[in-house]
Formats: sequence, structure tokens, C-alpha cells
Amino acid sequence: MTLFSVPELLALPVRMHGIQLGRPVDVLLDERGERVVGLELVCGDRARRFLPFAVAEVRPHEIAVESALMLLDERDLTYYRARTRRLGDAQLVDPRIDEHGLVHGTRTAA
Repeated sequence: MTLFSVPELLALPVRMHGIQLGRPVDVLLDERGERVVGLELVCGDRARRFLPFAVAEVRPHEIAVESALMLLDERDLTYYRARTRRLGDAQLVDPRIDEHGLVHGTRTAA
């Protein structure tokens, strides 16, 4: 199992067949904070988009997608923001994310 730290994951470009589409700026989790639902991206046109984690493949040097159609527009991003939690709000110490989107980390006492 490969684990990625949050800074490592956020540093990876999102690419389709080698073409960079954007960069992740936030990780959105399910209500329990145990699984990644998707990534918030800033794309080349400066638009913010949502990438469902289930359609992405996290590789050592990129997050790969098969189609640019996988990136959902701002309206859809707003929908997912309202129904998920930001990883930064999950109160985890040194969280790590595996290639399946499971979050590994110790919860703080707060």
C-alpha cells in the first residue's frame, strides 16, 4: 500500500495523457473523515473544479485522469463542498492518504 502525505498529494499535477489540467488545492472527505471523496483543483484557466477521487489514479509523479470531462465545474464543486469535510478540518495528526482514498492518521483530542 502506498501512502501519500497531504503536501505530497497537493503537489502532484493532475494530468490527462501527459497534459497538465490543474493542481489540487484541497482534499474533500466524507462526513466521517475516513475517505477522500474528491479533490478541489485550480485549473489552467484559473477555474476551480472538482475531481472525484474514484476516477483518478494517484501515481508517484501525477494524478492521472482518462478524460478532462472528469473535472466537474464550479457549480458541482459547490455541491460537493456543502456535503463533505475539508481534510484540514478533520483534526488529524500527520494524515496520509492511500491510493484507494482511505485516510490514515491519528485524531487529535480536540
